[in-house]
Amino acid sequence: MDRERHEEVADAVETLLDAHDEDDLLESGRWGPDPIDWQRVRDALAPDEGSRLAKRLDSLQERDERPYPMLVEIRFDLDGPFEFVPGQYLTLRYDGVARPYSIASAPSEEDVALCVRHVPDGHLTPKLCEALDEDERVEVRGPNGDFVLDDPSGRDMVFLATGTGAAPFHSMIRHTLESGHDVVGGENRDVWLFLGSSWKDDIPYFDAFGELDDEYDNFHFVPTCSRETYLSDWDGETAYVQHTLMKYLEAGAIPDDLNESLAASSEEDPAYDVDARIDPSDIEAYACGVSAMAYGLVDVAEAIGVPELHVHVEGFG
Repeated sequence: MDRERHEEVADAVETLLDAHDEDDLLESGRWGPDPIDWQRVRDALAPDEGSRLAKRLDSLQERDERPYPMLVEIRFDLDGPFEFVPGQYLTLRYDGVARPYSIASAPSEEDVALCVRHVPDGHLTPKLCEALDEDERVEVRGPNGDFVLDDPSGRDMVFLATGTGAAPFHSMIRHTLESGHDVVGGENRDVWLFLGSSWKDDIPYFDAFGELDDEYDNFHFVPTCSRETYLSDWDGETAYVQHTLMKYLEAGAIPDDLNESLAASSEEDPAYDVDARIDPSDIEAYACGVSAMAYGLVDVAEAIGVPELHVHVEGFG
């Protein structure tokens, strides 16, 4: 799902060197680009480790040196019938190691899909991302889990996630739209997805969600990428998911006692042209991702007035 971006990183570093008049370093080629001499670049541009530019270089170096691929989709056929409810997970065993993964495919699909992030020192993901071959057999158990959709109601739906927390939402949102559960009593429900990551290509199913956004007027895909501007002309949202959410709330929906940082975000203009707005008291909210983040999003949802009964969370890691 992600891609190798060394050339883009090298172009970004070259642009920074040029902007800071490091002509000698550029002309000599001593900075790189194959490979990039990060220490030489850092000494030239940002000797102060705490500076904003130093942190930017840290992000670029981390991106340049990370393993590839870091985000993969695994699809497989099952020997027999496999029924599941969108939002559930299965346990996959390969080479003697078992781990749970949310099901990313919709029930309407013929095969089953998982979205896996490569953890370099993990026990299973390096094997899945680097060693698993097409047509190999894996053991699957399940489905399990109760992180599922509420029964259809007149409430709008808001999904909040970072990284592979998007996996169950790909299943849940596709099922909602394909089954017509986004229409109740003849009225469309707005379905929102706020999905955050550092880089655009680290957002699972970015293109698929974009296609759904184009197809369904009541589905609103709001991706936010905190570092993508380092490598591209990204003009979408860049703040954390919870701060991005604030920009799309109805006027007057911000409580007086909301913390200053979130309240300030609500005053900012949204990056995307969406006619709809969110009434926190009339939605069901779903949060998924690394536990600290996911439960933090739950705290935000409840702070802005989403009824506790209609807040659902799945954390991992």
